[in-house]
Amino acid sequence: MKHYPVAIVGAGPAGLTAAYELVKQGIIPVVLEKGDKVGGIARTETYKGYRFDIGGHRFYTKVEAVQQLWQEVLGNEFIKVPRLSRIFYRGKFFNYPISAFNTLFNLGIIESALIILSYLKVRIWPLREEKTFEQWVINRFGERLYKTFFKTYTEKVWGIPCSEIQADWAAQRIKGLSLTTAIINALFGSNDTKTLIKEFDYPALGPGMMWEKFAEAVENKDGKVYLDTKVISFEREGNKIKSITAEQNGELVQYSADNFITSMPISALVARLKPQPPEEVLHAARSLKYRDFLIVSLIVNRKDLFPDNWIYIHSPEVKVGRIQNFKNWSAALVPDASKSCLGMEYFCSVGDEVWEMSDAQLIELATRELVGLGLATTAEVEDGVVIRQPKAYPVYDGEYRGHLQVLEGFVKGIENLQTIGRNGMHRYNNQDHSMLTGMLAVRNILGEKHDLWDVNTERSYYEDFSVDRSKEKKDSDLISQSI
Repeated sequence: MKHYPVAIVGAGPAGLTAAYELVKQGIIPVVLEKGDKVGGIARTETYKGYRFDIGGHRFYTKVEAVQQLWQEVLGNEFIKVPRLSRIFYRGKFFNYPISAFNTLFNLGIIESALIILSYLKVRIWPLREEKTFEQWVINRFGERLYKTFFKTYTEKVWGIPCSEIQADWAAQRIKGLSLTTAIINALFGSNDTKTLIKEFDYPALGPGMMWEKFAEAVENKDGKVYLDTKVISFEREGNKIKSITAEQNGELVQYSADNFITSMPISALVARLKPQPPEEVLHAARSLKYRDFLIVSLIVNRKDLFPDNWIYIHSPEVKVGRIQNFKNWSAALVPDASKSCLGMEYFCSVGDEVWEMSDAQLIELATRELVGLGLATTAEVEDGVVIRQPKAYPVYDGEYRGHLQVLEGFVKGIENLQTIGRNGMHRYNNQDHSMLTGMLAVRNILGEKHDLWDVNTERSYYEDFSVDRSKEKKDSDLISQSI
């Protein structure tokens, strides 16, 4: 058995940030990652020289400490990328952020007038409850605009009706945006809404470049990052974890540690504890739901296809939910300047029709839908590859909050264990807030007292994280607090 001061499970943004912060303090960690690359969902995949992101990762944050860390690790290897994304609906492109004149032209005067009337109606007679995503959005945009620009796409992403999605998700992702705000932005060019950034930083060779640099920095200071290492169990005694058993190179290995940090799905963590937790805790873990994801990257023999970084496909007649144009993230991702590489993103669940398709069937489906949308011809699609990502998104269904409270309470009772990141906390974190949980976990090991479960509870998309506890004055050095 090998012993380390800290053992970390997961080499995504959260886990690697924790490892990096530890080695800066002279503490040597071991990081165990079941995949063959670092970066988790923020990794960069490669195929025949083409590089592509899993889901699109902008490097933009209001968390000052995270921004400083990005610059510290990657420095001048960032490029500035203009943000352009549009909505494709009923065969037309709609600007996002919403442009009054573009929307009026695409929808027509009558439909636009009906949207305004629907909005005015809900302002006068708002829905009394805001328990669901549907209710939350209707109260801010009106029912007609909700059905036009929110319902179809959101249900593609989550695979369940909007009436069954908790309002928490909307509050996290689109807080601060209303129809009034969107119209003011469109008419007067103002842009105070936190979701509507105009440009962002991006590693020249994709986001995986960042996490490869993190891993390199950890190993340069004697930390260990092991890939293709699957955690089998966490051995505990009382309220402490003693060791981890993992499968590595076909053999079982054990690592003991004084402290443990994990970004693996909290449901998987609980299932791997030995001895097992009480049945109530196991039931809560089994009850959490996830949305899976796959991307079909198509190589297209055309120099320019569309100017967007990505487009959202609201059209219900196709299964694809979003299309990335990787060349417009960074030209270096596409080795042949005369070609393009598109990421056709499908939100699905393990075992459903889309997930169970063979790679050849998925490439055929993606090609057919790309052609059907009028974005390329069949003859122009030269090649493709499929990447599958299970447990990409934690689902905010009607029962998740109760189950998560049970798990949170149990995990907090284990003295030397901290869960971090999107899946470690079953929370729809972006990479900046996942990194923040890793940073605060290290500060806890150093003697501070931060409740990681407070991170991202009241945040909007790219909003500052702030706490209101005077006893944690050191947070002001770590966290940008301008709301």
